[in-house]
Amino acid sequence: MQFLKCYYICCKSTKYYDSIPDEMEKKDSLKKSFAPVYDAETQMLILGTLPGAKSLAYNEYYGDPRNRFWRIIAEITGHKLPENYTEKTQMLLENKIGLWDVVREANREGSLDSAIKNEEPNDLNSLILSLKNLKAIAFNGKKAAQFYDKYFKRVDGIRYLLLPSSSPANAGIDFAGLCKAWNAVYFPLFNK
Repeated sequence: MQFLKCYYICCKSTKYYDSIPDEMEKKDSLKKSFAPVYDAETQMLILGTLPGAKSLAYNEYYGDPRNRFWRIIAEITGHKLPENYTEKTQMLLENKIGLWDVVREANREGSLDSAIKNEEPNDLNSLILSLKNLKAIAFNGKKAAQFYDKYFKRVDGIRYLLLPSSSPANAGIDFAGLCKAWNAVYFPLFNK
């Protein structure tokens, strides 16, 4: 570490200073998505951006206990909040809901979507084509929709829905408001 401090002080006017810290930052901040959660019965695919720091630490989607995703899903599907990750993903599948992220990997310090840089998308086209019962793709927040539209064309015959983000950073909408908005999307699809 002492060498690096000296290197920055001594060499910061050279071309090497500009490239080495960026490469170090990229390596330290590289975040990767998890595998998708889905089965042959999936009718709605919920897309987020990229797992946050706590989700990565727990190795599960929406692992930050402050994120309201699992509570919302339990509420709108009429389930008790599952106690573990296996039960949570089972709750999704039982309700014909799949889950993935638009971004496969990216550089990001922290967990804010606005900090995502140098992103590479997941292979969503292959997943979407494989889901024969897919009716809708729902974006968990605006940034997921923006990344999707940046890398993919919207598929005819599939409804695209924008949901307010379940992130704790979206403090402008309380839990009841989130449930109302998410239920307005979920209920018409599954309760005809």
